[in-house]
Amino acid sequence: MKNYLNKITIDPDICDGKPTIRGMRITVKTIMEYLAAGESIENILKAYPVLEKEDISAALQYASAILDKNLSASQQLAL
Repeated sequence: MKNYLNKITIDPDICDGKPTIRGMRITVKTIMEYLAAGESIENILKAYPVLEKEDISAALQYASAILDKNLSASQQLAL
């Protein structure tokens, strides 16, 4: 599996420092909520045309890493 975590950014000036996709005002949480609600990747990409399929993969990888505690707090901030 290719690592897309470099697409996740944390900037205190964007979305109150929540993890976002490529510094845009689309949070990882937003993507995860769409997926949890049963939305398809294709429909998410239609709703957010600035996103790429790899951005969705990045959100999933980030959430998985957080759940597995593979990222320390400083690594989370460094993304």
